[in-house]
Amino acid sequence: MIDLKLVQKQPEVLAKALADRQSPLKVDEFLELDGRRRALLAEVESLKQQQNAASRQVAQIKREGGDASHMMEELGALSARIKALDVQTAEAKAAVENWLMGVPNIPDASVPVGKDETENVEVLRWGTPRQFDFEIRQHWELGGGALDFERATRLAGSRFALYMGWAARLDRALVNFFLDQHVKHEDYIEVCPPFMVNRATMIGTGQLPKFEEDLFKMPAWDYYLIPTAEVPLTNIHAGEVLDEADLPRAYCAATPCFRSEAGAAGKDTRGLIRLHQFTKVEMVRFAHPDDSFNQLEIMVGHARTLLEKLELPYRVITLCTGDMGFGSAKTYDLEVWLPAQNTYREISSCSNCIDFQARRADIRFKPRGGKSAYCHTLNGSGLPTGRAMAAILENGQQKDGSIVLPRALVPYMDGVEVIEPAGRK
Repeated sequence: MIDLKLVQKQPEVLAKALADRQSPLKVDEFLELDGRRRALLAEVESLKQQQNAASRQVAQIKREGGDASHMMEELGALSARIKALDVQTAEAKAAVENWLMGVPNIPDASVPVGKDETENVEVLRWGTPRQFDFEIRQHWELGGGALDFERATRLAGSRFALYMGWAARLDRALVNFFLDQHVKHEDYIEVCPPFMVNRATMIGTGQLPKFEEDLFKMPAWDYYLIPTAEVPLTNIHAGEVLDEADLPRAYCAATPCFRSEAGAAGKDTRGLIRLHQFTKVEMVRFAHPDDSFNQLEIMVGHARTLLEKLELPYRVITLCTGDMGFGSAKTYDLEVWLPAQNTYREISSCSNCIDFQARRADIRFKPRGGKSAYCHTLNGSGLPTGRAMAAILENGQQKDGSIVLPRALVPYMDGVEVIEPAGRK
């Protein structure tokens, strides 16, 4: 949630941000709602002052033995009016808060202005895409029986995958490799969070109320299956005040992620790129406001390290204002090279949400000798195992159908360096 005072005092800042983001929201809507709230509040306060003055006058008349019945009738009517206005004021306040809940974060000044993904800006590339002297196969063709989409469809429906044998083992190897890198070589604390969370937790990170249609909800419970571990990890400190010395603070977790993909009908219907359920290791960082953009660069570096150790060519792009996520002030996407598609596809998204989520979840820190302030929160994929596996299969494929694994994964596969064609049955 953005700062209410900023919108009240500098509505032109939000107006530009909404225009840059291609948002249909208009600041005039807020000004009208907030104007009504303020007018009602002023009227209520004025009437309460009249009520207090009249009450004192009635008490004085009674002390002097006079008849205050007429004034008491007026007080009763005044009290009823105040109660009615209190209800209207609460409704007006809720309308303002609901409007603010639907407002995306304000892009940082360093974010390129653009209408959609075509205007994202490439920052760098790493690695050279391999040249093949044979027909390149899609990753679902290379998976053979170990990636069983047909049985997964019978078990659950479309956009699910069944990993068997070496594929299940490779998925587990990727999780362990990612977590070991984050915990042993970086500064993350490993967490095993709940895979279901309540509505307040979803509101805290911005999934609700705006993106309810993209979530899986338990009908009989006020629980939602998490779309990413960002949700429980960021809310670990909801309602808390951290010590300044504790910043930056970093967590990582490997969890299943559940997404309805409501806005992706017809896209990537085959393979591992866009599933209703997938495994992902997530990175979350809590930072001092003065240091958060430096922490964003650090987090991007951690995601890049994983891809480089997996020997996968990739590129980094800065998302433009029209392509950024709802809660982000700045986002870098890391896109891995998929030979069969002859293009780069997103595999990690690292974002600085500044104080947007912290305001919603009330996450603060206490500076030395100062008042508490909102933390800045950051999140990034480090990495999803399905997309990583797709990239490994396609980039490591050989003419005979075997798959050469990245050297970094060999210890996690008990020394297996090559998945032989026979091993894919």
